[in-house]
Amino acid sequence: MSREALDRLRLQQALDLAHDAIGVSEPNPRVGCVIGTEDGRVFGVGSTQQAGGPHAEAVALRAAANAGHALRGATAWVTLEPCAHYGRTPPCCDALVAEGLARVVVAVADPFPGVCGEGIARLRAAGIQVDAAPDDLAAAAWDLNVGFFSRMLRQRPWVRLKVATTLDGRTGLENGLSQWITGADARSDGHAWRRRASAVLTGIGTVLADDPQLDVRLVPSNWQPTRVVVDSGLRMPDSARLLSRPGQVLVVAAGADGERRAALQGRGVEVLNLPIRTAAGGRPAVDLCALLATLAARGVNELHVEAGPRLNASLLMANLVDELLVYVAASLVGPGQGMVAWPPLQTLASRSQWVFKSATPVGDDLRLILRPRDAAFGLFSARLTVSENFTRPRPPESGEST
Repeated sequence: MSREALDRLRLQQALDLAHDAIGVSEPNPRVGCVIGTEDGRVFGVGSTQQAGGPHAEAVALRAAANAGHALRGATAWVTLEPCAHYGRTPPCCDALVAEGLARVVVAVADPFPGVCGEGIARLRAAGIQVDAAPDDLAAAAWDLNVGFFSRMLRQRPWVRLKVATTLDGRTGLENGLSQWITGADARSDGHAWRRRASAVLTGIGTVLADDPQLDVRLVPSNWQPTRVVVDSGLRMPDSARLLSRPGQVLVVAAGADGERRAALQGRGVEVLNLPIRTAAGGRPAVDLCALLATLAARGVNELHVEAGPRLNASLLMANLVDELLVYVAASLVGPGQGMVAWPPLQTLASRSQWVFKSATPVGDDLRLILRPRDAAFGLFSARLTVSENFTRPRPPESGEST
């Protein structure tokens, strides 16, 4: 097998391992590592464990040591640049150097301020050859950790807006009924996307109309993302089902109502007051930019939105949505609720334009993933490359230790 073919094979294995860290490593990135030889032997594999636990490289090194392998001259294939700082664990780049590896193949560099090219630099300074992954595998590694990169580079989560719609763009009937537009397979798939998010966001209107649970229950999960409800007037009912599900609930308000705040706190709910803005009709509303900044400061990498047309519109009009996750049912219902409640446009030129990233059948439905046509945030615009001319992205003012 050629070196190029072996690199592709091992990096794909590392990516598969990194997927095992979904729902485990947050707020740290999902990383996979394979250690072996250029002749095709595998000595150890690993994925990043819970925050404070070992990183993927440390897990792979330990597995190799337990199997009795000497690693001098070996190669490591890793989906993210090995860390170079002392956080809750020691630097992975130093551990690779200590074992005498000859080569490390890195899918994408790490913008965390304590790493940011330093891991690659220290490997090379120790005489280890560091090579870059093929562009398609680098892009896959980027997508797997797109929320972490967004938090590091933009100080805000990656916002994924999920909707289920009919062919004529309806998310519910005029009388409010919406269960179920899509089939069981699509609903389970949606829970898999919930599982990879740090938090799930909805609005109080959806809570009052649909009484959702917003937890992960249709796919196996060892954790629950934080459920975040935008509730400017603290109208959250004590009977809401999402209050009784496992996991943290954060209610975001635009003013102080001492009695309701105390009642919710008595249910174990955190109530957070944020700056307000003036919404349509002059009503006070939560500043969504401030909300995203607050969630990022709390370590939220991916924010999964399942809300109604009004909150969807607010996020979209503020250009805060990075990705659309749309499940389309092969049905028509006529008049009903739309995906977005925004004012009529005067020209087609002002429409919101998106690019299809994928279209995948899921049961009897179709899953569409779209990103903004003019989005600048991406693998190469952030200049995260492991080439000799590595250009470090501008680090955020502050970041959470990995």
